[in-house]
Amino acid sequence: MFLQGDLQLVFDALYTVGAIDPVLKLDWSEVTREMMANPQILSDAFQTINGCRGDKDLLVQKLHMMDPRSVNYIAMEVAREFCEFQDRTELH
Repeated sequence: MFLQGDLQLVFDALYTVGAIDPVLKLDWSEVTREMMANPQILSDAFQTINGCRGDKDLLVQKLHMMDPRSVNYIAMEVAREFCEFQDRTELH
């Protein structure tokens, strides 16, 4: 499952709840292993975010209600998807 919709909006909501800076300081390989070991938590988090359908206020509300681990998963996935998008759009 992937995040759907406007990634910038999800990023903005993550920034609003203060999730971006802490995720930048994490060991991403460790969090990635944890994500792979808990696919249902990851799937539930993605479903929650995708269910907001671009409503930033609802995104912020749902992020506040999530456990920190799920918020970290989402923030890392947004960062990864932004990187993949950037890689596809850069000319070499």
